[in-house]
Amino acid sequence: MAKTPGQNNNQEEGPPDLDELLNDLRKKIGRIFGKKETEQKTPKSSGGNVTPNPGNGNLPIVPILLIVFLLWAATGFYIVDQGSRGVVLRFGKNTEVTMPGPRWHIPFPVESAEVVNLEQVRTIEVGYRSAGDAAARSKELRESLMLTDDENIIDLQFAVQYNLKSVEDYLFNNRSAESSVRGAAESAIREIVGKSKMDFALYEGREEIAVKTKKLMQEILDRYNTGINVTSVTMQNAQPPEQVQASFDDAVKAKQDLERQKNEGQAYANDIVPKAKGTASRLTAEAQGYRLKVENEAKGNASRFEQVLTQYDRAPEVMRDRLYIEAQEQILSNVSKVFVDQKNSNSLLYLPLDKLIQQTSPVNKDATSPIVNVTPQVDFNQNQTPLQNVERTRDAFKTRDRETR
Repeated sequence: MAKTPGQNNNQEEGPPDLDELLNDLRKKIGRIFGKKETEQKTPKSSGGNVTPNPGNGNLPIVPILLIVFLLWAATGFYIVDQGSRGVVLRFGKNTEVTMPGPRWHIPFPVESAEVVNLEQVRTIEVGYRSAGDAAARSKELRESLMLTDDENIIDLQFAVQYNLKSVEDYLFNNRSAESSVRGAAESAIREIVGKSKMDFALYEGREEIAVKTKKLMQEILDRYNTGINVTSVTMQNAQPPEQVQASFDDAVKAKQDLERQKNEGQAYANDIVPKAKGTASRLTAEAQGYRLKVENEAKGNASRFEQVLTQYDRAPEVMRDRLYIEAQEQILSNVSKVFVDQKNSNSLLYLPLDKLIQQTSPVNKDATSPIVNVTPQVDFNQNQTPLQNVERTRDAFKTRDRETR
């Protein structure tokens, strides 16, 4: 009860009277709408309460309620941006998913709307935390240290980028999307690295590990209906632990030397192998040509022998003499000196054919070239010419051959 003039000042004050509060509220609203309020004080009752005259200061309740309703209804308008979706909740239950554009829902406390950006790319870091500067990166060893298939430990740091593909799953099946992605990323990367060798994970297999991790993460997140789509997994750093970094640096240098020597050997092979193939092709072609030459010569000789054999069957004596003469002509045409052995004689006759030919040629007609006799016991007729001596020698050869037969 409000304090009355008749009450003692030492008496405790009570709560304000409700009628007075309503009267003050009507006055304030009346001032807003420009109306004059008249107050008429009624006689004080026995309790000391003052009541306003109900006939004075009547307010337009309906317009006020209409304005309040319009303001309340205006709070239900919202805008869904491009690439986003709006979710309307009625007393906490999902009733509608709205597309981009201006939308309206029943205002609070009946319904509420939440706009979720589906195309926004979110990033989480596993194994490290960056404070806006790459140089100020801090390691999270609990996340980055992993065991490989060959029982070695590596320090692996990577980043995961993701967006949303289902707004209902994102809102109602996830307590924390970042925690879900981080847990799936750690589980997937440890499984992939645990099945790989250390050298493969550190060097040539980094891209393959990232691809496999992304695939496995997406399978895990889809299994739990998280509504999250993994867009990329980027390997930031892969190295052995700091305690054995020096030893691994030596191993890396040795491997680089090995690759360099392999490249040098491959370059040398690329230089030598074509040359060897060219030489082999040339030798093969030459051998093929030689084979054809020998075959053709053999065929020609066989054909000639068959012709000679035919003629020999017809006249053996004539053919034998002819062959003998042709052989002697071929032999004597390639020599410049002839030694003649007479039958039943111990002396040899030496005929310098080259000197004899020079004496008979017109150029050396006046030149004299004595005949050298190896055996002075043989006496030649000085009146005979050198050509006659040659004929005599041939006759001696023929006579000796006939006697031998």
